[in-house]
Amino acid sequence: MIIEEVNYCLRCGSSLNTAHRDNRLRKVCLNCDWIYFPDPKVAVAALITKGSQVLLVRRANNPARGLWTLPAGFVDAGEDTIVAVVREVLEETGLIIKTTDLIDVLSGQEHPRGAHIIIFYRAEIISGEATPGDDVDRVSFFNRSNLPPMAFKTTHKILQDHSPK
Repeated sequence: MIIEEVNYCLRCGSSLNTAHRDNRLRKVCLNCDWIYFPDPKVAVAALITKGSQVLLVRRANNPARGLWTLPAGFVDAGEDTIVAVVREVLEETGLIIKTTDLIDVLSGQEHPRGAHIIIFYRAEIISGEATPGDDVDRVSFFNRSNLPPMAFKTTHKILQDHSPK
């Protein structure tokens, strides 16, 4: 749970206490009255298609190790989301892409270390060789009629709701 992540005041260093502020429990510094407001994790993902096939990556780490998903990752603080999706696809697949559309924004954290908000872009490959990198161990195109086991509900939803252009 996010409220448990911070134990000391970022302003004065005192221990934080849990108290009601703004009609909910929050971490509060009783010394300087600083309130911890956790920020949501934001991720980006790319839907890359070739005809009726979609590019997927197989997760090398938990959660969902060995299951497949779209190339995706977290947005760094201050990073443009388009820059983030291009970076993440390159890190995971070795492919250089360009985004063509914003296709969806979904919310709902699926596991404790996961994103709260995921921004999905449709993208095209510009160059590169599909090679697993970063936290994936396989990269492959799959026919939508014969998909491997999916890691996340959001991946399944995007593949179901957004057919190739």
